[in-house]
Amino acid sequence: MAFILHGIAVSGGIAIGRAHLIAPAALEVAHYLVPLEHIEAEVHRFDDAVATVVNELYSVESELPADSPPEFAALLELHRLILQDPLLSEEPQNLIRERRYNAEWALTQQLQAAVAQFEEIEDEYIAARRADVAQVVERVLKVLTGTAGDLGLSSPGDDVVIIAHDIAPADMMQFKKRVFGGFATDLGGATSHTAIVARSLDIPAVVGVGNAARLIQQDELVIIDGDAGVIIAEPSAIILEEYRHKRRHLELQRDRLKRLRYMPARTLDDAPIELHANIELPSDCAMAVEVGATGVGLYRTEFLFMNRSGQLPDEEEQYLAYRSVIDAMGGAPVTIRTLDVGADKSLDGEAPVDSGNPALGLRAIRYCLSEPQMFLTQLRAILRASAHGATRLLLPMLAHVQEIDQTHALLDQARAQLVARKQAFDPAMPVGGMIEIPAAALSLSSFVKRLDFLSIGTNDLIQYTLAIDRTDNAVAHLYDPLHPAVLHLVAHTISVGHRANLPVAVCGEMAGDARLTRLLLGLGLREFSMHPAQMLSVKQEVLLSDLTHCQAVAKKVLASGEPQRIRALVAGLARGTTST
Repeated sequence: MAFILHGIAVSGGIAIGRAHLIAPAALEVAHYLVPLEHIEAEVHRFDDAVATVVNELYSVESELPADSPPEFAALLELHRLILQDPLLSEEPQNLIRERRYNAEWALTQQLQAAVAQFEEIEDEYIAARRADVAQVVERVLKVLTGTAGDLGLSSPGDDVVIIAHDIAPADMMQFKKRVFGGFATDLGGATSHTAIVARSLDIPAVVGVGNAARLIQQDELVIIDGDAGVIIAEPSAIILEEYRHKRRHLELQRDRLKRLRYMPARTLDDAPIELHANIELPSDCAMAVEVGATGVGLYRTEFLFMNRSGQLPDEEEQYLAYRSVIDAMGGAPVTIRTLDVGADKSLDGEAPVDSGNPALGLRAIRYCLSEPQMFLTQLRAILRASAHGATRLLLPMLAHVQEIDQTHALLDQARAQLVARKQAFDPAMPVGGMIEIPAAALSLSSFVKRLDFLSIGTNDLIQYTLAIDRTDNAVAHLYDPLHPAVLHLVAHTISVGHRANLPVAVCGEMAGDARLTRLLLGLGLREFSMHPAQMLSVKQEVLLSDLTHCQAVAKKVLASGEPQRIRALVAGLARGTTST
C-alpha cells in the first residue's frame, strides 16, 4: 500500500528506485562484562578499531576525484578530529578498565553522553554536529562488529535509493561510486554535514523524516522528492508515471539553466540585479565563478576558525585565506563577515561559556567585542586583504549603535597599526551591517548614518521575529518567511537603506528560494546572495520578471495581513499569473 512521509528538503531533484535500508550498528550492540584477564586485550581491540577508522578516512580522502567539492576533505578532517576527542578516544578505555564493559558497550555509552551535551545547545549549526559524532561512532562500531565496509548495496547496474537512520558523509562519497539515486534519513537538518554533501553532489535528499528506516521495507519502490521534502513508498502506477515525467522535465530544465551562466542578470524592463554567492571556504569560489556569480555577498569566516585542535588562525593565515578569495573572484566584490561564533561555539576545545539561551547570549559581534585582541587580528587581516581587490566588511548580529561605534574604533586602531608597519590596505573599505534582529531593523535611522551597506540575514531575522527555534520539531512548522511581520521588516529595511543611498542585500535562505525572487524584487531588493547551487534558478526568475508587476503585487502582499491571501499572491507572482 502506498504511503507518504514528510521531512526536510535539503537537496532538490527526483529520485526513483528500490529502497536499500542501512541499519545503524549503534542500535544493537552486545553488552557484556569482560573477564579481568582480557581487559587489556579489549582495550587494544578498541584502539585498533579507532586506528582502522582513521586509516579508512585517510583512504577515502586519497581517493577523492580532483573535481570533488572542497567540503569533502574538510568533513573527513572533522571526523578524524572527533576521533581524537578524549570523550570518544579515552573515556571508553576507562569504562573498559574500570567497569569491564566490552568495547562496543563502552563506546555507545560515551555516544549517549556526547549526544546529551549537544541536546543542550540551541544554535542550529552546532547542534547539527551531533550527527557527525554519531556517524564517527557508527564507523568504529562497524569495525568492532565486523560489518565495516559491508554496505550491502546491489550490483552497480541497479537503481537504488538509500533509506537510513543517518548517513555519514564519508559513506555517501563511497555510495557515489555506485548507481545511487538519492537518499532519505530519519535524522538530520538543513545544516547537517550530510545535507551539505548532498547539495554538493547534487543528489536528491530528504532528512529529518523520523520513521523512514522503520516504515519502508527493503526493495520497496520509493520516490524521493528533494524539492518538496516528500517520500512516497510503493507509489501507484499513475503517481509513478507522473514523477517520471517530472524528473525528465527537471533534467531538461537544469540543462537549460546552464546556458544562463554568463548572461547578465537583468529584468524584462532592463533593471540590473546583482547575484552574489555565499561561501564558507576559499575553495568554494570555483563554483561561484562557474555559475556566474558577480561577487561574494557573504564569506563566513568562522569556518576558518572552527574544528581546530590547536591555536586559532593567526593574522597571516587569515590574510592569506581572505586574499585567496579576493584573487579567485578576479576583481568582483567580496563581502567578508567577521567571526560569527558565540557562547555555545567553542573555538579552542574548551567548554563553552555557560548560557541559559545561547541564541540570545554572547555571540557574533558581541563575542568579538568581548575579545578585542582576537577581533583586532581579524580586522588587520581583512584590511590587508582589501589591498588586493574590492572588499567589504560585514558585521553580524548588530542590535546597538554602540556596537558599530566600537567596531569603527577598533578599525581605526587596526589601520594605525598597519600604517606603522607600512602594510598596504584600502582606507575606504566599506563597512556594512547584518540586519537579523528586529531591534536593528527598527533602529535603522541611526544605523545607516554609521554604515556603508546593509545585508539582511533572513534566517535569524525570521527566528528572532517569530520566537521560533527551527531545530525544535514541535515548533519548526511555524517558521515562516512569509509571515506579515517578517515581510514588513524586510521591506522596511530595504526602503530605509535605499532612502539613505545604501546598497541592501539579502543573504539568508530567502535569497536563494526562486519562489520568492519576484516578491523580493517587488519589495525593492536589487542584490541577492545565496549558495552557488541556487543561483541559476534565481537568475532565471530575474530574467522573466517585470518590476512594475512585481511591485504592484508586493504592495498587495504588504497590505494583506491574511496568511492564505499572502501565499496565494506570492504563488501567483512566482507563476507569473497574479493580476494587479
